[in-house]
Amino acid sequence: MNERIEKLNQIGQSIWYDNIERKLLEDGTLQKMIQRGEIRGITSNPSIFNKAISQSSDYDDQIKKLTGEGLTREEIFERLSIRDIQQAADLFAPLYQETSGGDGYVSLEVSPYLARLTAETVAEAKKLWGLVDRPNLMVKIPATVEGLPAISEVIAAGINVNVTLIFSLERYQRVIDAYLAGLEEGVDAGLPLVGIASVASFFISRIDSKVDGKLESLLGGSSPEEGDKIRSLFGKAALASGKLAYEIFKGNFGQGSLRYGKLKGLGGRPQRALWASTSTKNPAYPDTVYVDELIGPDTVNTVPPHTLQAFLDHGKAERSIEHGLEASRQVFKELQELGIDLTQVTDELEQEGVSAFADAYTSLLESIEKRMAEFS
Repeated sequence: MNERIEKLNQIGQSIWYDNIERKLLEDGTLQKMIQRGEIRGITSNPSIFNKAISQSSDYDDQIKKLTGEGLTREEIFERLSIRDIQQAADLFAPLYQETSGGDGYVSLEVSPYLARLTAETVAEAKKLWGLVDRPNLMVKIPATVEGLPAISEVIAAGINVNVTLIFSLERYQRVIDAYLAGLEEGVDAGLPLVGIASVASFFISRIDSKVDGKLESLLGGSSPEEGDKIRSLFGKAALASGKLAYEIFKGNFGQGSLRYGKLKGLGGRPQRALWASTSTKNPAYPDTVYVDELIGPDTVNTVPPHTLQAFLDHGKAERSIEHGLEASRQVFKELQELGIDLTQVTDELEQEGVSAFADAYTSLLESIEKRMAEFS
């Protein structure tokens, strides 16, 4: 096992792979990554599936067959994705069993068209859970206002949930509350909590991209002294958000939490904090910065291929998540003093994230439709 990954395991952080494509599943690549201990789970989203299906011929035989059966493009995507997710879940099954459900999860997202529809999200989550039929599936539900009650209802039904598109500390707290409420509803209904798992996916690098852009716009009319202060904040907002989010995690799932303490006694698991969007968007920043600086117990970092390779090669595997908490609070304070409204920033990021996933899903369906036309 890579020494950096081994150190992460000792600290209590898991690396999940933010990528899925049929070739990896069928040529043994994913199996070997699991065997080497490099990854302990896998995540997917509409953008990943769009790339996998539209930029390869790996799915053509199945698309041709399903087209001949008269399925719609949406039904064909459902079949394609479920086959991939089931194969990945089966590859991770030994790890899932070995860790008693601690790791080995594979995530599949509900349709991004449903991000603002509560009842429809619940129905879709239950449908996907039944179709995939694997205990190590996590159904991804966005952390929109409409998604919060859906999270509670799906957890209460005994379905594992990966809550996605979290950008703000306030929304993160509400996600935790939704998870705990779901466990409590499950208890009231007589549902055993053992086996129910969830992660809360806090998106990191996009925060810097958005805040850095606003800082850049302030430089033009600034004095030399103001310019120095503005420049000192570049690349600081995302990590500050992650570190403060982990503080919230500890407050809700640590020893002092009475609410979680009762659920833990009944077999309830903590909802692990997952750092998503951890590839570096700005080439001026170190390529492993959003991994290196967010390492701590009971966390997950889901990384795309290039970030994983960079971390395996030169990442810094040390417990870092709790370093610089006061500095993180100071970053938030100074951004506010400069007139940068972080609530507005995170609201914009959520809307952009929901739209981007919906656009990727639309492009994906259009790609499938083109293939269908070729085989008709």
